[in-house]
Amino acid sequence: RRLRTCWDNMAFTLYSLIQAAILCVNAVAVLHEERFLTKIGWGVDQSVGGFGDEPGIKVQLMNLVRSVRTVMRVPLIAVNSVCIVLLLLFG
Repeated sequence: RRLRTCWDNMAFTLYSLIQAAILCVNAVAVLHEERFLTKIGWGVDQSVGGFGDEPGIKVQLMNLVRSVRTVMRVPLIAVNSVCIVLLLLFG
């Protein structure tokens, strides 16, 4: 007879993949620019570049963080609420 462990109930499903993506978007959405990003050198004033220069990866990531915080704020509330209800209903 085999003992059951906590790993027996874990499955790699589409829902778990979606839930992991939602958690990552939530992590990006809650980053505070003055408290966290400026301290590590990722603030607004650090992204000064020349005209016609290709933006570097740091500038592109900063723009991605700002756009996720701006665009996804309201939809994340709805998506998180749906995830909570699904977890309450189906475990």
